Amino acid sequence: MARRLIKAPPTKNTLLNLKKQVRFLEEGHELLERKRELLTRLVYERIGEYRKLREETSAAIQEAYRWLSVAQMRMGSRALHQAALGTKPTIKVDIIPRRSLGVEYPAMRSESLPLEPVGLLGTDSSFDETRRTLTRASVLLARLGEAEMALGRLLAEQRKAQKRVNALKYNIIPRYRDTIRYIRSVLEEEERNTLFQMKVLRERSSA
Repeated sequence: MARRLIKAPPTKNTLLNLKKQVRFLEEGHELLERKRELLTRLVYERIGEYRKLREETSAAIQEAYRWLSVAQMRMGSRALHQAALGTKPTIKVDIIPRRSLGVEYPAMRSESLPLEPVGLLGTDSSFDETRRTLTRASVLLARLGEAEMALGRLLAEQRKAQKRVNALKYNIIPRYRDTIRYIRSVLEEEERNTLFQMKVLRERSSA
């Protein structure tokens, strides 16, 4: 299927302008291609980190729920609920913007806070283990949330860059080149006609 030519008058000025535009588009294509390659590399790195972090988080959550079950069996649901009401937060999370290759996503800085002691009456050592393991799982979940959001936005930007690269490579730049070839052929044909007419005029004038 033939590509549509760019609507432009077949003149020398048009030819020069189109050549400049093609050079500009080719430079843009090279930059976008480089960005796409960097994004692809970064996405693959992030996928590996994300999978490792997801496995670590899943294991931490299972461990936390195991200790929660133990605490519930030893203390009972009512005592466990009352003990939990008196505890203070054990995790601190700060959300700050981060940028990578022009892609912005929220970065989460999470850290564990020291476990404050609770009353001994009606509590069990399993309650402290539950708090400790739930805190660790929460820290990992915050990191996992950041990794998931960053990966999603990097993937979206990588797909966008790929579409732009393909559009330039297979559609826009070829259209400009086809138009340049067409205008060049028109100008060459006009030049041949002009030379032919000049030759005919010289022959008539010399006859």
